[in-house]
Amino acid sequence: MGEENINFNSAEENQTDDFLHVASVKEDWGGDGRGRMNLSGRRTAISKEYISRQYQFFDTNAVPEEHGWRVSGMPDNVAFGSKRSLTWHDCGASTSKVVLPPQFEAPSGFFTDDLEIFVLRGAIQLGEWQLNKHGYSFIPAGVKVGPWKVLGDEEVEMLWMENGPLPLKYKNAITDHRDARLHDFIPALDTKLLPWGKTDTVQFEVSKKKYLRKDSNGGGVWLLAILPHYDGRNQMIQCYNEEAYCLVGYCDIGNYNFAKDHFGYCPSFSTLPRHTTDDGGLFFVRVDRNLSQVATVLSYAPQDT
Repeated sequence: MGEENINFNSAEENQTDDFLHVASVKEDWGGDGRGRMNLSGRRTAISKEYISRQYQFFDTNAVPEEHGWRVSGMPDNVAFGSKRSLTWHDCGASTSKVVLPPQFEAPSGFFTDDLEIFVLRGAIQLGEWQLNKHGYSFIPAGVKVGPWKVLGDEEVEMLWMENGPLPLKYKNAITDHRDARLHDFIPALDTKLLPWGKTDTVQFEVSKKKYLRKDSNGGGVWLLAILPHYDGRNQMIQCYNEEAYCLVGYCDIGNYNFAKDHFGYCPSFSTLPRHTTDDGGLFFVRVDRNLSQVATVLSYAPQDT
């Protein structure tokens, strides 16, 4: 990130109710941070330092599990969960795979950063809303949500995405923060009910896409269904930051078999190998740029030498 790195220590030390007004990291593809996803410059479970323009794929089940995890600020009587850290940034933004036990309950309150949740298995109650498998929620900083309760006897596994730009904290509250972005709140989205639409890029024109959330800068979160017998034919350069998680099926990316529970972090301007699959797959994707803009994805065939 070079000169674009920001020293967040002083901001964190002085943070009170000003957490809603801390600037996001500028995207390393030239964006101004309006999307507030803070996907630029992240470290990963397989690289403790940020590596520019180098994609990283790995099996999330092979990532060490941290037990005794609880969001900072939650009461001491809230049951601990566990997490596997997948990507993170010094500013506090991170993506993890979190497991909450059946006895998990937490009071209502709000978070000091935007939080996204995508359920992989199990069910959880968030106030008057319920999230089941493949349920999605976007909780802007300062929006009151809860009480929380894991439903049934099965633990809940989810993708837990803290968008920064400060380390996430939980504050007990019965009302929203006065400056919370309530118009962005997505309490509970059953993705099974959403219609499939077309993709934005030529590389995946025969695939299908479900938007879960769209950022102000055109990036966002979606499900991508790659159909059987897909062949992207050429390599491609991605001029944006991306995170992807395979839910079912697979896609071969070069020699890497991107299969169920595998995760990918692709920094901006990464060159990805040819994509192919015989059987197809379903993927959860987050991107910090509008892919419908010209030249955000560039295909090219390597020249023989």
